[in-house]
Amino acid sequence: MSDLAIRVENLGKEYRIGGKRERYKALRDTIADSVAAPLRRIGKLLRGQAAGAADMDEVIWSLRNVSFEVKRGDVVGVIGRNGAGKSTLLKVLSRITEPTEGYADIYGRVGSLLEVGTGFHPELTGHENIYLNGAILGMKRGEIDRKYDEIVTFAEVEKFIDTPVKHFSSGMYLRLAFAVAAHMEPDILLVDEVLAVGDAAFQKKCLGKMGEVAKEGRTVLFVSHNMGAIANLCHNALLLNDGQITHTGPSAEVISQYLDMITERDSGEVLLVRTPNDAYFTRVAILEATGQITQSIEVMSDFKIHFEYEIMRPIAGLEVSFSLFDRYGSIIFYTGLSKSKTVRNLDHEPGHYIVEVHIPKNFLAPGIYSIAIALHQPNIRFFDQRDHVIGFSVVETGSEDYKYAGQGLGSILVQFDWTVQKSYGKN
Repeated sequence: MSDLAIRVENLGKEYRIGGKRERYKALRDTIADSVAAPLRRIGKLLRGQAAGAADMDEVIWSLRNVSFEVKRGDVVGVIGRNGAGKSTLLKVLSRITEPTEGYADIYGRVGSLLEVGTGFHPELTGHENIYLNGAILGMKRGEIDRKYDEIVTFAEVEKFIDTPVKHFSSGMYLRLAFAVAAHMEPDILLVDEVLAVGDAAFQKKCLGKMGEVAKEGRTVLFVSHNMGAIANLCHNALLLNDGQITHTGPSAEVISQYLDMITERDSGEVLLVRTPNDAYFTRVAILEATGQITQSIEVMSDFKIHFEYEIMRPIAGLEVSFSLFDRYGSIIFYTGLSKSKTVRNLDHEPGHYIVEVHIPKNFLAPGIYSIAIALHQPNIRFFDQRDHVIGFSVVETGSEDYKYAGQGLGSILVQFDWTVQKSYGKN
């Protein structure tokens, strides 16, 4: 028996964009088009336009020449920027969409957590939706029966299980949907970025469940922007960039390559596409003390992290926060506006907001860093969350007033007041 769980060879997925959408045609429209088509072609030729040129679509490759193998029992992380092809890869492996070229061999029963909650019916109760959604995900009734109590307990919706889910809060709905999907027992589990939603406690619980699945010896392919989760759960990782695999290997090495790539490509400013939520980020930038956009900070220079966001309605208790990560994806610290010493009781009415966090000189050691940002109501919901949204580097230029002592001393440079006393007690 082969020890392979997944084999992918020269996989490619092509999409056509920008083409004219066809409307529904009746029989009389088809007849009229067939009569008019020759006249339209003659008109194009007389105008010097190549026949069919106006109907050409733009072709993009979401995946191209992707090849890799995953052994049974391995847990592999899939990382890369938005639009790199991560979700498309999982959809092809899940047989949701057909590849344009190449092939993928899957050895074993596949379970997919790609879009949590797909298949839930709002008019059905939580109890009924467990069986409906489980069946859609490929679970047999006996399997659902065995797992039912675990699913309900995990979702923490025991009191509301016989209530139609249209009356559930978004958090309850999400917990139940994830609980159903997470309790499948496939040989191979494909997990997309389903952990980027929900409150912090729920995310922690989901990561714990993912860890249990990994320890049971199942094969897992895990797409995430959470480098900490990738580092903790995955033995190996692969990095996708513009639809192609650029690096594979141990998770720590691939994460480092990914963060290096972020830093190299970022100019010090990222403009963000709005989310459909009531609060969303529009811009993040790294600024010198003078306000100039930069990607590289000298260790003895102050700098600022600049955020801009929009609020569409009054939101009580909105928190603006960010986390700083080192080049290996390990978190260095987390902080939020609520912890500010200078801003208190900010009234988040609708409007455009600009926030700047001042980072003092001689605080970060030379190295490569990235940040994650979030707009959320703590322990209630996330409005916008962007992991590793921008990267920057801190460098030592050999200035006279500071000389970095070398690598391996950590990421934070600290200066404390020390007290030294000579003891005159007994020898």
